[in-house]
Amino acid sequence: MNTAFQWDDSYSVKVGAMDDQHKQLFDIVRELYIAMHSGKGRHVAGDVLTRLIDYTEHHFAAEEAIMEKNHYPDLARHRVEHRDLENKVRAFKQDFEAGTGAITIELMTFLQDWLTNHIQNVDQKYGDYLNSKGVH
Repeated sequence: MNTAFQWDDSYSVKVGAMDDQHKQLFDIVRELYIAMHSGKGRHVAGDVLTRLIDYTEHHFAAEEAIMEKNHYPDLARHRVEHRDLENKVRAFKQDFEAGTGAITIELMTFLQDWLTNHIQNVDQKYGDYLNSKGVH
């Protein structure tokens, strides 16, 4: 089976609760990817995008709360990036619902970049910081 959008340890931020939530994000995106490649993307896209938005908001709130509690110095910039990501996913969903967007390679590329770049390049920085504060 294709290995796109599958979690592996290179995505770990070394904070168990956040890794578990990241895994859930991977699962939701993978569901959309599989549906798209089996010709069912249009049928499940609205529901999956809604779940992705809802779970993303939940995850970002939890992530920001743990960073705030531990005085993460880059929290403000991290919040801005989160809002940007949320807005982009909402825009994809809005376009899809309006009939002006589709589940395309562009969307899947955006989601892949988001999962890999945001987690591996942005989130892993807070992981090291939180680990230094005893959060694992």
